[in-house]
Amino acid sequence: MIARLVDLLHEVELPLRLTTDGVPAEPLKVVDLQDAGSEVDEAQLAAHLGLRPQVIVGVLPDDPSPNALRLARACTVALTRSPLDAAQAVTVRDLDDAVATLSSQVSAAPVAAISLHQLLCVQEHLPVAQALMAESAMYSTLLAGAEFARWRAARPVRRAPETAEVVSVHREEDLLQIVLQRPARRNAYNRMMRDGLVDALTTATVDASLDVMLTGAGPDFCAGGDLDEFGSATDVSVAHLLRTGRSAGWLLHRLRERTAVRLHGHCIGAGIELPAFAGRVIAEACTAIRLPEVAMGLVPGAGGTVSIVRRIGRWRTAWLALSGQVVSAGLALDWGLVDEVEE
Repeated sequence: MIARLVDLLHEVELPLRLTTDGVPAEPLKVVDLQDAGSEVDEAQLAAHLGLRPQVIVGVLPDDPSPNALRLARACTVALTRSPLDAAQAVTVRDLDDAVATLSSQVSAAPVAAISLHQLLCVQEHLPVAQALMAESAMYSTLLAGAEFARWRAARPVRRAPETAEVVSVHREEDLLQIVLQRPARRNAYNRMMRDGLVDALTTATVDASLDVMLTGAGPDFCAGGDLDEFGSATDVSVAHLLRTGRSAGWLLHRLRERTAVRLHGHCIGAGIELPAFAGRVIAEACTAIRLPEVAMGLVPGAGGTVSIVRRIGRWRTAWLALSGQVVSAGLALDWGLVDEVEE
């Protein structure tokens, strides 16, 4: 059911109904932005909705007014059928199908979805270092939650033999070439790869003469975090300290003016969250991008709520994470998630 904006303005002053488990009974609210008026204060509405534990999906008319576009910025994400060049709007073929996709995903993992909404709103104006801290703290919180526990219990851990070198580093004059080297596991991002990448990037932070090129061996750049390591931390608070103390995302951000990344194949989770920090991202036409973490009961944890937001805005980041849908290289280029597509 789609609510009117005037009704939403009344509801934000009321406490949410909760289930017996303490989860909001209505984790997602769809609101029609067609009747948006100039008397509504965008900043005040955004402040209310950002704190409210509820994902807000705005539906824009085909020819939205300036007021509708303005108030769409207060939502988690806004959907439209029109090809709008507005960061707060995602163009979809069928509004009903898009709303149904979001509703299904949010209903399956309401705590993770709402946590993502709140995190994106809080982070929006934070510096990168503080935003990474906030993401990691939220990620650790959700690691200890029931939604992730259900996901983990349904997927037995498989231990595969590890390759000797998961990150290769080669210096050629003033270029440091870093290659992710777990092709048999589609370059799944694990602790060894994180540590190898952090060590390689640290070399470039020490030597200001170096440029960095990051690539991946095999058919995929990086198929995301190693699922067999998810949930293996015995202490999620210590895991937060490890994530923030050895953050490849933070180093890539510091080196962004000197770093380029080449994407190909699947770029899932960490496989797009880390590259998005770089100053230049080149994608092959076959590149497929996806954020799967919310469906696992988590939020992006490799820096994606920071890096991707700074490229495409928090609204399209929310769509990526909440819908779980694949984004093509062409759409990524249109949004600014990548800077160049090579055929």
